[in-house]
Amino acid sequence: MLSKVYSAGLEGVNAFQITIETHHIPSTPRHIMVGLAEGAVKESFSRIVSAVKSSGFTFPGGKITQNLAPADLRKEGSSFDLPLAAGILACEGIIPPKRLEDFIILGELALDGQVRTVKGALPIALGMKRFLKTDIIVPKENAVEAAIPATARVWGVSTLSEAIAILNGTTELEPVTVNIKTLFMENRVYSHDFSEVKGQEHVKRALEIAAAGGHNVIMIGPPGSGKSMLAKRFPSILPDPTLEEALETTKIHSIAGLLPGSCGLLATRPFRSPHHTISDSALVGGGRYPKPGEVSLAHNGVLFLDEFPEFKKNVLEVMRQPLEDGEVTISRALTSLTYPAKFMLISAMNPCPCGYSTDPGHSCICSEGQIQAYRGRISCPLMDRIDIHVDVPAVSFKELQNKRNGESSEEIRKRVQTARVKQTARFADYPEVHCNAHMNTQMIRTFAPLDEPCNILLEQASIQLGLSARAFSRIQKVALTIADLAGSDTILPEHVSEAIQYRTLDKTMEF
Repeated sequence: MLSKVYSAGLEGVNAFQITIETHHIPSTPRHIMVGLAEGAVKESFSRIVSAVKSSGFTFPGGKITQNLAPADLRKEGSSFDLPLAAGILACEGIIPPKRLEDFIILGELALDGQVRTVKGALPIALGMKRFLKTDIIVPKENAVEAAIPATARVWGVSTLSEAIAILNGTTELEPVTVNIKTLFMENRVYSHDFSEVKGQEHVKRALEIAAAGGHNVIMIGPPGSGKSMLAKRFPSILPDPTLEEALETTKIHSIAGLLPGSCGLLATRPFRSPHHTISDSALVGGGRYPKPGEVSLAHNGVLFLDEFPEFKKNVLEVMRQPLEDGEVTISRALTSLTYPAKFMLISAMNPCPCGYSTDPGHSCICSEGQIQAYRGRISCPLMDRIDIHVDVPAVSFKELQNKRNGESSEEIRKRVQTARVKQTARFADYPEVHCNAHMNTQMIRTFAPLDEPCNILLEQASIQLGLSARAFSRIQKVALTIADLAGSDTILPEHVSEAIQYRTLDKTMEF
């Protein structure tokens, strides 16, 4: 007897439909699986046999052949256990074949018949209309995630028996639904706040500008000056993500298997902080079958690189393409995939190997040559892609003892949100551009024109700091963001002056 069950696989961030054909004939017991099945898919049969028997069903003897079509696309992961089991049971008449036509089925089986969570439920749910299916069966832990797009009826199951009951139409379970607004409010919680930071007002100002315009930042200061503390609180002043952004971010985390089980939707912007020993493939993505890296997991959020010069040079250099293009393409012999990677880079470093060359309270033990070698680990092209350079001095004892709380993240976020609304209106005709930092050269000429006094300031800065052409355009972008925060429709000399001060490290650090 022949049966057909439908499931789905992942290729990058997109899902594709899989037809699982099962053929059973009385013969010597044997199982054959074809269709470019990899790893955990090949191992599924042992799990299926135990799960079927543990659930009270009779497992058929004989020869079972299962084909996963299309046969030229690789299938991996454990999410095919449940549909493969359903196909075998359908051959025995336990499930009516007609009932299977409207379902996409996902789930890993435990030996006792329990259904375990899988990766990628959200991107598969987003493809339901394209698959022309009306129902999707997923593990209970993935049900909220799959119900967010509202593209099909979502059934969350805990056991193989529950899945069979749904397919037979005898279940007492109800489809899972979610309220997006409620989900957003419940998950939009920040554990850190800017009011906890003592002093460093000029650094907070720089980070506010960065948040308002989507600019990359590097903070330079001695150990204990608060660089990491400020970076961890940076996502709390970013504009709240839209539903579209939240879905994009959640989709990547779902594929990577990093989505919290009870969450379903990432309602805050991601904050990724990899250690400086990370490899280039872990940072931008890779592997034999390319997986998303840290730059993609930080999509629509923040990538924080602490101890910036300690990262391997080849690791830092591979970030140049995603910083410029907002995506990363990973090519391998077997496949080539593109993952989104539109993130804000926040980096931090000491001014020298010992960390105290700019701290009046400590003596620096580094030679001039050691300092230049340390700073030279970061290339000029990479520094040019960082819009704002800010010095973070050590915090005085008096400031630390100040009991008055600083400005809260919510207050700062309101100003940032106002500036972003202005930018959204400005770039209404450019769907790929959402903030000032994403402007190209032509858009800078159109939206950030400079008058004569501003041009004179930039000319003087260019001579004194030795600015590159890219740094020149970065100053214009930052100046436009400062004007947006000030509520000005034009860039004024004071806006350009403040933007220039965030490039002074170009000369003082001699990258």
